[in-house]
Amino acid sequence: MDRRGFLKTLGFMAPVAVFLGKIPKLLWAGKLERGKKNFWDNGNFTQASVDMSGYSKGAIKAQIDGTWKEYQIRPASEAFQKWNCEKRTEFIANIKKGQMPGWGGPHSGAVATYGLGRLDSEFTLNNAIKGIGLAPKDENIDAAIKKLKDTFDCSMPDKMDVLSSLYQTPDFFDWRKQTSLELYATPDFETHTFLNVMDNPIATLVFLDVPSYELRTIARVVQPGDDTALEHEKKLLEFVNLAHEYMHGKFPRAYPLLLFYIIEEFDNSPGRQRGIRTVPERPESETGRP
Repeated sequence: MDRRGFLKTLGFMAPVAVFLGKIPKLLWAGKLERGKKNFWDNGNFTQASVDMSGYSKGAIKAQIDGTWKEYQIRPASEAFQKWNCEKRTEFIANIKKGQMPGWGGPHSGAVATYGLGRLDSEFTLNNAIKGIGLAPKDENIDAAIKKLKDTFDCSMPDKMDVLSSLYQTPDFFDWRKQTSLELYATPDFETHTFLNVMDNPIATLVFLDVPSYELRTIARVVQPGDDTALEHEKKLLEFVNLAHEYMHGKFPRAYPLLLFYIIEEFDNSPGRQRGIRTVPERPESETGRP
């Protein structure tokens, strides 16, 4: 396959993936693929386990294991930011050369959750590889949406250049957040991730690479049309769906936003840090250093 054919094929990959994701529902009609609690009302849901009232002060409240607690939202380390942008730029450059993208790097995060589970398993612990994106700062979201809309009909190589240009300005992004989409959860077929974070909104994100980072987060699920969401969350929902279509073509509907607010960061790189907390930085009294 030549370079042009590869880029064209890339545009069809996500719609095919969405269709394949419907196969379990078509075969088994979701008889067991649902949780022990019902979060739906006429096809809509609202996540009640997260309280965003303290967001303007940099805080978030979440009900974890049945207990409400307030957490401080923190930006990822500068090392994480540098690695993330450089790897995303490299990822795009390789695609433009016709190379099939791999599973490593900041785009593919292993998202671990626990808490509620589904009727088809005795376990609630779940881990899923998800496409992870960056969130523009609140004051930059409108500009980011406009940029993608203005260039939506450009050629795939030109669109990749647009994305790459964004990664050249790390300060454009809000490093307190990571984003994704909940592509498959419906009232008839609920994913493990959806059920867990709706009931117990704690999630860790791990990226397969060296250095290897782990983010410990409070996870938000925001459905299109959710009036309880904050304004920046509504705009991020639009932006992340637009970015998804920007690379893969139009989809029949907008998908719920998965938004991960960073509370802690660990560097799990083998031989170097091996699981040392990097955000928030540990005080010297904890490190044992003079």
